[in-house]
Amino acid sequence: MPTYQAKLKFKREIADGTMAFHFEKPEGLTFEAGQFAGCTLVNPAETDAKGNTRAFSFASAPYENDLILATRMGGTAFKRMLKAMEPGMEIKLNAPHGSFTLHKGISAPAVFLTGGIGVTPVRSIVLQAIHDKLSQRILVFYSNRKPEDTAFLEDLMVSHDEAPDYTFVGTMTDMETSGREWQGETGFINKAMLLKYIADLTLPVYYLVGPPAMVAAMHKMLVEAGVGDGNIRMEEFSGY
Repeated sequence: MPTYQAKLKFKREIADGTMAFHFEKPEGLTFEAGQFAGCTLVNPAETDAKGNTRAFSFASAPYENDLILATRMGGTAFKRMLKAMEPGMEIKLNAPHGSFTLHKGISAPAVFLTGGIGVTPVRSIVLQAIHDKLSQRILVFYSNRKPEDTAFLEDLMVSHDEAPDYTFVGTMTDMETSGREWQGETGFINKAMLLKYIADLTLPVYYLVGPPAMVAAMHKMLVEAGVGDGNIRMEEFSGY
C-alpha cells in the first residue's frame, strides 16, 4: 500500500470537543468516498502504548481539494500531539483502505444510520454522490446529543432543491442541555423513525457507522424489522 506525506494547512473546531484537520492532498493519492487511511505522526514529542499510528476515515470527498480528517479530541498522547500540530507540519498516510463505499446498484436506496464522529465517511460519500449527481436515493439518519455536539451538521443539511434524491434526518437525544434551536427529530433512531421516511424497511442497503454500542443496537433493530444481513454493512468507531 502506498505511503504519502500530507502537510497540515489548518485545523478548526467543528463541534464541541471535535476538530477537523485540513491537509494538502498528496500528489498521486486517490481514494473512494468512504475509505480510510492509516495516519502516522512524525517524531511526536510523546507517544503511548498504541504507538503513533491510527486509522482515520477520510471526511473529505474525493473531489474536494483538501484532505480532511476529523476526530473527537481526548486525553491520549496521539490526540494531544495531533492537536498540537501547526500548519506546515506533516503526517504519513498509508492509503487507501476499506470497502465501506456506496453500492453500485441505484435501484436499492442507501440508508446511513450514524452517530457522533462516525459521520466522517458519511460526509465523504454523501458530498461525492451529490457532486456526481447520482440518481440514487440516499437517506442519512444522524444522531447526536445536541446540535453543539454535531460535526459537519451544516455540510449534511443539503437542500432538496440541490439534491432531490437526498434526505437528511438529524435527531437530537438531549435537547434539554442545548442552547440552540432545533426543528428536526428528537430521540434515538428507532424503527418508528425510519418508517416515517422509508415505506419498506427491507428494500434499502443500510450502512451502520458509529460507536460499537450504537452499531450493535442498529443492527439488532434492523434484523428484528426483517432486514437481511446481506443488506447491512457495518463499521465501528471506537475511541482512541
